[in-house]
Amino acid sequence: MPVSAGGELLLDTCVYIDVLQGRTPASVDELLEARILNHSTVCLAEMTHLFGRLDPSHAGTKGVLREIRSMIEEIPEHRLSSPSEMTMGEAGMLAGLASRLLGIERSERLLLLNDASLYLQALEGGWTILTRNIRDFDCFDQILPANRVIFYQQES
Repeated sequence: MPVSAGGELLLDTCVYIDVLQGRTPASVDELLEARILNHSTVCLAEMTHLFGRLDPSHAGTKGVLREIRSMIEEIPEHRLSSPSEMTMGEAGMLAGLASRLLGIERSERLLLLNDASLYLQALEGGWTILTRNIRDFDCFDQILPANRVIFYQQES
């Protein structure tokens, strides 16, 4: 079992995608091995959304869904949690403020709400969020400074 080196992490959905695609930098892979990982039902919903959205007749769909299913099954139940009711209420306000400040298009606002929920869930749990989504999470961290975000760039 790996030894924890640093505080616990909460993973953003992009981390799961980048891991599946083999596009995480070595430093992120090392971080994922060294830290205790927490998972959110917000990300679970974003990932399972693909089971309804992807075209079942497309040749690649079956393989993609198999990989996502396998990854979801590997999440330990005791490390999966949901944002509290208070957090969800505050996330609506944070997302609304960030949406206005960033000039977010209407079509992106729901994703911003999910990200605000993750940010506040991380703060609530005393965790650090791991993400490559600089635009949204940097804005949240400027509005509610907590220094609880680790950013990375995707490998090409």
